[in-house]
Amino acid sequence: MSGLAAGFLVLLAVVGCAPTRPAGVPNYEVQDFATLPGWTLDPLDGVAAATRRSCERIVGLPAGQALGPAVYGKAGDWRAACAGLLQAEAEAAIRTAFETAFLPVALADGDQAAGLFTGYFEPELRGSRLRGGSYQTPILAPPSDLVSVDLGLFRESWRGERLAGRVVEGRLRPYDTRTQIEDGSLDRTAKVIAWVDDPVDAFFLHIQGSGRILLADGGTLRVGFAGQNGHPYVPIGRVLVERGALAREQVSMQSIRRWLADNPAAAAELMRTNPSYVFFREIAGDGPLGSEGVALTPGRSLAVDRSQVALGVPVWLEADDPLEPGRRIRRLLVAQDTGGAIRGIVRGDVYWGSGMLAAERAGRMRSQGRYWVLLPRAVALSLRDRSPRQ
Repeated sequence: MSGLAAGFLVLLAVVGCAPTRPAGVPNYEVQDFATLPGWTLDPLDGVAAATRRSCERIVGLPAGQALGPAVYGKAGDWRAACAGLLQAEAEAAIRTAFETAFLPVALADGDQAAGLFTGYFEPELRGSRLRGGSYQTPILAPPSDLVSVDLGLFRESWRGERLAGRVVEGRLRPYDTRTQIEDGSLDRTAKVIAWVDDPVDAFFLHIQGSGRILLADGGTLRVGFAGQNGHPYVPIGRVLVERGALAREQVSMQSIRRWLADNPAAAAELMRTNPSYVFFREIAGDGPLGSEGVALTPGRSLAVDRSQVALGVPVWLEADDPLEPGRRIRRLLVAQDTGGAIRGIVRGDVYWGSGMLAAERAGRMRSQGRYWVLLPRAVALSLRDRSPRQ
């Protein structure tokens, strides 16, 4: 009996010591398309524009250029797979192109496959090229002394990380905060693209990163992200929770905007708890543009942490639908953008387009989900030795 008990304890010890990967370490599991939930149900012709834009960019890169983290390979590794996608137009052809040239790779944070997925959209603001009347809040272009540094150029482990500031006496110093800029620190140096009539709308434009300004003269101006002051993004929803003004489960864009409208005297102070400030540029033609430099596709473009996921990579997403409890979103997207709040191995922000429905869906999306990156077969198979699950 004692021998059996000892053996059982040894078995428990072996099971208890099963290999795990600590949080903060990406875990890659190479799978096949049969494992993707809902793969055959997604009408892939809807993602054709997004894949085409990213593939055209990738095939135009030097063959030896890395797409992002080393696990995603180099541009040359993607050319054959992208060529198949560029030739495919109908849904069946697109599906065949993926199943022939790619493999899905489940991406997890250690042993945790689930993560947070939010949404964003292209807002519409009312504005004017000239300051006057209700048009008093500026939308600024990047100042000439703003220096943005891609840290990945200096160290591989810093890939996807950036700093911004200004050079003072030969040293890079922190740039002005939101409070300093709103108090006029750049009034004499920064170019104003337009003046808008609502500081709250302007604040949310900074969060979304792009938008359309309906001009008083009847025209429309599209603006997109052009730079940031280098200070960390602080979600004001989190600040409201910490102050006891909202419960965590109540936080959404809609509830935050409602709080700001109900508390106008405190609104400016709350928005200033986020020191991050975004600068914009005018966009002509298709848009909005993501960080990859291509136009985003509603419902098919995803913002990611580029230190974890390379831009241009197709991503299969399964997540809770923010508008239909109990329903799951299962669809193919393309990693084409980044964001100040998008940090982590399993983290994404879905671009839903413009208009009221897009705003509603984006504002309410705080979904638990998981994703798979779709990689050319040779690139995917090279990851097998990296995962303890294989």
